[in-house]
Amino acid sequence: MEKRLKGRLLLVLLAAVLLVFVAACSDDSGTEDSSDDSGDSSGEEISDGTSDGEGLSGTLEVQYFVGGYGDSWWKEVIGDFQAQHPDLEIVEHAGPNINEEMRSRWVSGDPPDVVYIDGAGSSETQMVEDGQLMDLTDWVQDIEVDGTPLMDSFIVPPSDFDGSIYSLPLVFDTWGTWYDITWFEENGWEVPTDFDSFMSSMGQIQEDTGIAPFTTSGQHPYYFLRGMLYPAFGAAGGNELLNDVITGAEGAWTSDTVLDVMKKVEEMQQEGYIDEGFGAINHTQSQMNFLLHDNAYIPVGFWLPNEMEGDKPEDLEYGFIPSPMNEAGEPMAVVPDLRPLAIAEESENPEAAKAFVEFVYTKEYASLFSEHTGAIMNLEGVDLASNKNVPQYLIDANEMINDPEQAEIYHKPHPMSADLETPISDSLVSLMLGNITAEEFVEEAEAAAAEYRNSQ
Repeated sequence: MEKRLKGRLLLVLLAAVLLVFVAACSDDSGTEDSSDDSGDSSGEEISDGTSDGEGLSGTLEVQYFVGGYGDSWWKEVIGDFQAQHPDLEIVEHAGPNINEEMRSRWVSGDPPDVVYIDGAGSSETQMVEDGQLMDLTDWVQDIEVDGTPLMDSFIVPPSDFDGSIYSLPLVFDTWGTWYDITWFEENGWEVPTDFDSFMSSMGQIQEDTGIAPFTTSGQHPYYFLRGMLYPAFGAAGGNELLNDVITGAEGAWTSDTVLDVMKKVEEMQQEGYIDEGFGAINHTQSQMNFLLHDNAYIPVGFWLPNEMEGDKPEDLEYGFIPSPMNEAGEPMAVVPDLRPLAIAEESENPEAAKAFVEFVYTKEYASLFSEHTGAIMNLEGVDLASNKNVPQYLIDANEMINDPEQAEIYHKPHPMSADLETPISDSLVSLMLGNITAEEFVEEAEAAAAEYRNSQ
């Protein structure tokens, strides 16, 4: 009898051990499946509950660039997410040089889980071309914002890479031309609405003050490319031309339409309206020169007031217009410049990464984003006008951009690859310094586009 009892007890203990072993194997298997599914973006496991963030653990690494928008919004969002998931260790990689600091980890296949793509040294298109970003095409279809599908809630949809989505646009920015409202009113200067009135305005400012009216950053020539040329291409040739120059389509850069645009830039240079010292300065110095009235116009995004908050003269009042490169009688052109969130293809915690990305996209955080940064989050239906903490220039700019009589919106297919943008930017600086002609510029740009196409 005693032996039989001992035998039964042993069987019970063995059964318990087996149950624990099976449960442990099941948990391990589930983690591996979630990771594998995130890699091929099937989205099936996510829709079954993993994206709700229940029971998140392990480590979540988030990389974000800190520039003109600051980091206070990120701190609040990450803090709220951490409070909901106390067992999750969140590691932030942030700063003005973070793209360079993290480059070796991306190259070596050990990236952070989530990346906000912004700032010098980052390129969404390059990261897609290098296979560094997770395909989110299927997964994003199941995400909602206050009961509405996220894909239907964007002001501007995600970048399209041959039908696939690798990032979700977080920041709706647009490059435009800034001026000091107070200074203009004091001197009776005209605020331009097209290229002809832009040239007239710069001529008057130069005559009255002796300054070169226009400045930008020669160390970061993509400021002029995105801030002035993209709107010019949109106004002159619509989305088709904008798409062709960005993708390096054959013959786009040497087209008559592009040459006409570049002749406008050449005219600005020949009239002496572009500050001849622009080639040596970075973007913050060009912005400081603008604040000090060394120049009157500068093409920058919505981050300008926030980034230069500590240097702004007390009586300066920010004015913003879409860059006036359009013809008279036509609306000014707006080309949204989106700053996206993405998940690394080789993320070690894709479950937490997806939960965090989904967590960010709410109207509450969109409103807070405008308060913290003075910019707009890429979600429709966010009431900025009634929020007393949102700056007036942003409310005014938002109204102008959404007024079809004043502005027309054109869309990029995706950002220009750094492999194409870099050589074109170099040629652009040469043109703006007067070292080459508009005709020579378009030939150099076309050659760069051909080399880019051949490398793909």
